Amino acid sequence: MADTDAVLTEQIRARLAGYERRFSTLFEKYFQDLSAGFDAPSCSRFTPDCLALLRDLSLRGGKRMRVALLFEAARLVTAEPVKGLDDAALSIELLQTHGLVHDDIIDGSATRRGGPSTYYAYRGQFPGRPQTALGLALLAGDLALALSLRVLLDSQAPLPVRQAMVEVQTRAASATFVGQIIDLERDFTVDPDEDMLHDVADYKTARYSVLAPIQLGLLAAGVQTALHDEELRRYARLVGICGQMRDDYLDLFGDAGTMGKPTGADIREGRRNYAVRAVLVAATGSERALVESALGGGACTEETIAAIRDIARRHGVPERMRADMRRWAHAAATEAAGWRPRWREEAVAFFEYLPRWSVERAR
Repeated sequence: MADTDAVLTEQIRARLAGYERRFSTLFEKYFQDLSAGFDAPSCSRFTPDCLALLRDLSLRGGKRMRVALLFEAARLVTAEPVKGLDDAALSIELLQTHGLVHDDIIDGSATRRGGPSTYYAYRGQFPGRPQTALGLALLAGDLALALSLRVLLDSQAPLPVRQAMVEVQTRAASATFVGQIIDLERDFTVDPDEDMLHDVADYKTARYSVLAPIQLGLLAAGVQTALHDEELRRYARLVGICGQMRDDYLDLFGDAGTMGKPTGADIREGRRNYAVRAVLVAATGSERALVESALGGGACTEETIAAIRDIARRHGVPERMRADMRRWAHAAATEAAGWRPRWREEAVAFFEYLPRWSVERAR
């Protein structure tokens, strides 16, 4: 089993790297063509700057997991080239850019993907005009959303496929907005239960990062996704939950050097996520008071984060979280394994193993 896992891990890494390389070239060309032919008055200096900031943020992407899910979903049906996949990939990542721009406004984040957030880039350009900076950042995010739909409308895919893809992306965007709302609402809830955390993970992340790419890939390959809606939603929700658990776990227990960012950010920002909830549930009265006092505290020190980490470790929280992540990943893998009777083995294996591999990654 260990040898099989090692082989699958290498296969997944190789396929992810291939998608990342190919898409980086595609995305670069997209922005070149967009800038050259974008419909804006020649007198505007702000519009080209907005496009340049969107390009900069978009091209700083990571593993392009959504793109991989899209192409592997098409491979569930066929190994042949599928018309419209490149356009769908651009749409997915432009929607992601939109989300990142708006997330950084909501969170007040100065950096993103190793560079300045779009919001802070505008703040640097307009130091004495905070409302102008905020407005331009909001509009940049809105433009990325519009572009994500426009690239599908302009696709060479057959008209019924284009229409279905636009519907998928519109629903995904709507779900993400609801997810962001309940994400903020969660932090005003003294004791959010697991169901609320699961819903945040589903709406805010899983529906646009997992479900939509799979649906788009299958649509491009000629599959009527409505026939498989329930099982695809189950898989996406399970992957979203275990992925969010992993992110929350790493924020508290991960290695800052490996991740390239400090740990404890969610506690400082008052986020009652999976890790914070697990610590609060396990803590004694005085320990819980310490954690509550640190939540949302901008002055929360590294020593306080270390103390909360020690509390968690004394109560076995890291071990329980790792077990929970593996349980959710196993449930997702089992769901994908059920696709074998009708879809191609090679791609099914990808979806089956991906959740387990994802939760074991160090960053």
